[in-house]
Amino acid sequence: MLEVRGLAKRWPGGAVLFENLDLEVAAGELVAIVGESGAGKSTLLNALAGLDRADSGSIAIDGTQVGRLDEDALARWRRAHVGFVFQQFHLLPYLSVGENVALPLLLNGVPSAERARRAAEVLARMGLAGREDRKPGTLSGGEMQRVAIARAVAHRPKLVLADEPTGNLDEANAGQALALLREAVKGEGAAGLLVTHSETAAAVADRVLRLSGRRLAPA
Repeated sequence: MLEVRGLAKRWPGGAVLFENLDLEVAAGELVAIVGESGAGKSTLLNALAGLDRADSGSIAIDGTQVGRLDEDALARWRRAHVGFVFQQFHLLPYLSVGENVALPLLLNGVPSAERARRAAEVLARMGLAGREDRKPGTLSGGEMQRVAIARAVAHRPKLVLADEPTGNLDEANAGQALALLREAVKGEGAAGLLVTHSETAAAVADRVLRLSGRRLAPA
């Protein structure tokens, strides 16, 4: 599902962040990437999503060469095929839980009734059935992260990217969120990448890679 070849990214001024980076992730596979702060983990996720252009190399997701898309095509592709989960949740407080989850579907032109149905379906899978009409601020941190995971997979993306998704959660809620993230990636047949500082969090993945010394290697 995801195939990366010879990827390189440099800081402004020319210092190399990572180079000659290769990575393959199968459909339904969750891969964790660990490494020290500043190693380039989040920059790598941004490059894979087309939020930040790599300096060289190629990224193919389900056969689409991301680097060959112009900015408009890239935005449309990302909206349809990428799901994000962040540490800070990034839920819109003025929208209901259901509307937050349905937002990617709205942006992709899915009709209203289908948006509501799919949002309710994915929330139920996250153990949040009946919360559709509540505002995010009425939920616990663990519940908000489950809403964020639901939003990331509601549009059935090909690539799910999670950047320190449990950094604001206690151990119990973190474990539950990670289990649900893993289940969602496998259920949707997406390629999943989890960036984390936590070895415990990384243990939920099918494989763990370390980004260090400009390279990716098995941890």
